[in-house]
Order: sequence, then C-alpha cells, then structure tokens
Amino acid sequence: MGVSHGTWADPVDYLRTAAPFDPVLFLSPPALQAQARRFLDGFPGLVTYAVKANPEEAVITNLAAAGIAGFDVASPEEIALIRRLVPGAALHYNNPVRARHEIVFAVGHDVASYSVDSLGELDKLLAAVPQRRAGGAPVEITARFKLPVPGAAYDFGTKFGATEQLAAVLLRRIAAAGYTPSLTFHPGTQCTDPAAWESYIRAAGRIAAAADVTPARLNVGGGFPSHRVNEQRPALEAIFARIRDVTDAVFGADAPALVCEPGRALVADACAALARVKALRDPGDGTGGDGAGGDGAAHVFLNDGIYGAFAEMPLMGATDRVAVFSPDGTARRGAPVARVVFGPTCDSVDRLPGDLLLPGDMEEGDFLLMQGMGAYSVVTNTRFNGFGALGVQVVMTLDV
Repeated sequence: MGVSHGTWADPVDYLRTAAPFDPVLFLSPPALQAQARRFLDGFPGLVTYAVKANPEEAVITNLAAAGIAGFDVASPEEIALIRRLVPGAALHYNNPVRARHEIVFAVGHDVASYSVDSLGELDKLLAAVPQRRAGGAPVEITARFKLPVPGAAYDFGTKFGATEQLAAVLLRRIAAAGYTPSLTFHPGTQCTDPAAWESYIRAAGRIAAAADVTPARLNVGGGFPSHRVNEQRPALEAIFARIRDVTDAVFGADAPALVCEPGRALVADACAALARVKALRDPGDGTGGDGAGGDGAAHVFLNDGIYGAFAEMPLMGATDRVAVFSPDGTARRGAPVARVVFGPTCDSVDRLPGDLLLPGDMEEGDFLLMQGMGAYSVVTNTRFNGFGALGVQVVMTLDV
C-alpha cells in the first residue's frame, strides 16, 4: 500500500481518468485536517491520535500539520513510525500489556506515558521505566479502569481495564513509586451517548478519593463516533461539553488535565473506499433472489469485502453512505433495490451485513463508493485469496 503520486479533485475525477481493477481508498487531506482542528478547537484538553486506526504516513503527517502533537501508540512498530515522522511528538503507550523487551524499546524512544491495568504489569513498568525521561520530564503512568457502561458498538472492557477497587490500588502505588499518577478509560468504540463519558468520569472521582491521590491527568480515551449513517451526524461538541462540565463538577479545583485519544473519529471521515462490481445476480436466476437457494434479494459481488477494506463491517454494521457510478463517473440514480453484497473471496462468510439499498440501474463494471472508511480499512486488510490490493489516492474533497 502507500499513497500514489498526484492529487485528484474528487473520486469521480479519478474515475473519469482511471478504471481500476483493484479497490481504492481515497484520502482527503483537507477533510482530515479540518477534523483534527475540530478536535483541537473543541476538546478541553490534549488531543492525541490513536495510530492503530490508520498508520498511513500521509495520515500521520497531515495530522501533525494540523497541530496534533501527541500520539497513542500500541507497539514498538508504531513508536518507531511516529519517532521517524514526528520526532518531537509526545508518545503515550496505552496498550496496557507489554513484553519486557517492548518496555525497554519504549524507554529508549522517550515514551512520555504508559497505561496499566494490573499489578503484574505495573511491576514490569516499575522495574524498567525510570521516573524521569531523558530530558528530565517526569514519566506518567495511568491506571486504566473499566465499567459496565452500554452505548458503544463493542466494549473494550472485556479485554482491558481494572475494577474501581484495583484502579485505586494501582493509582496509589504509582504515586508512591514517584511517577506522575493519572487515570484513563475507554468507553468503547463508536460511542454516541455523552452519558457514557459522564459515568466514567464520576467513577474516576471515586477512584481518586479511594486512593487519596489527586490524578494529574484524566485520559477519557477514544470511542468518539464517526459519521456512519447519513441522517445521524456525530454530536462531538455535545460530548466535549459533557466531559468538561462533569470533570469540573466531580473534581472542582483539583480537576485533572484532560486528554483524549481518538482514532476512528479523526480519520474515518477523511476517506472513502471504492470497490468495483464484478458480477450481478438478479432474483430468479437460480442463484440469488427467489430462485433455488435464493433469499429474496439480488446479489452483488465486489472486488473487495470483509477480508479487505470492509473488515470492520460485521462488527460495526453497514453504512448507508454509499453511491454507485458507471465507469465514466456518471452517478447511477435508479430506484433503490435491496441487495446482498458479497466480497471476492471463495469464503461464503465474505458478505457485508444486512442488505444494502443500491440503485436498480447498477451494472457489472460499475463502482461502489462508500464514505467514512478511513479507520481500520488499511490495517486490517488480509489479502486473503490474493484479493485486497488496496491503492491509496489523494483527493481534495470526498464530496461527489
């Protein structure tokens, strides 16, 4: 993968010039930088980018150009990437489980902050991480906790996070060991309800009180939603306001500095994915629809699927931000028809969830353009069966 040379006005401008056989991801640097500024202007604290969402170099450099100065890294590979592209950035190593050699690597690359959710992992950090970084700045260790709070597409608490009781023990030990003590949580991905952040912030207040430690910072995680449904635009400003107001109410004059680590919400809406229609099977032809073995809906086969750029769809659900174009860039505007959409592999589970409403005049060779595809579309591409050779093209706007 990697970004191609040259810039197009929009995806249709590209289609009018090229008819790609492989899937394409369009990246709009203006859209990416605008979303970064939305966070920088609206969130009441430090904004860091969760590199795992999309580590393409063009994404990292454009976020840095917009003013993002901190990065949430989860591995030595991501640490090395950011040190190469944004040498002076603050690195927050918030994967709470690390091998000892990974901790040594992080120390050697001047990581500023580590999260932890168990006593054993804290012991690893205390044994290998000095209290101060190379330049003399203190090292931060954050205790990560979890709650049974609904409202996200899927819950990170099933894998990471200490109970409130254990988090208080961790916070107290961090402070006693001479590190900067802080707290962190993650409400779960694609979280649309500000109340989830309120529940966690109030729990942070209880943890701090139980530990008798004033946390220096409170990292409210990622989980901020991207735009997946046409009629439901994410109310990010409402979430930012609730975070600020509840933090002030809970902690008062001792309110910790706030940090967030969005991935999806920063990069998803800066990209769109283009897939080509390989075949159509209409109702009644014996393979799709009302024929033998059919399911009442026409079948569409694309050159990309859940083993490629659409890997997240079985977890996240399909999006309706879809348009279809002929090879010359003409928009298909036929009456919508419910269609089952399959990917290109020989695996029968390679199917987008549910049915997609797609234009009835769609033909083989047409292109399906899906918006909001910048998060996890690149990093989860498996190349199963040899498919998924995803190219990246730069466009000024994604609007078509």
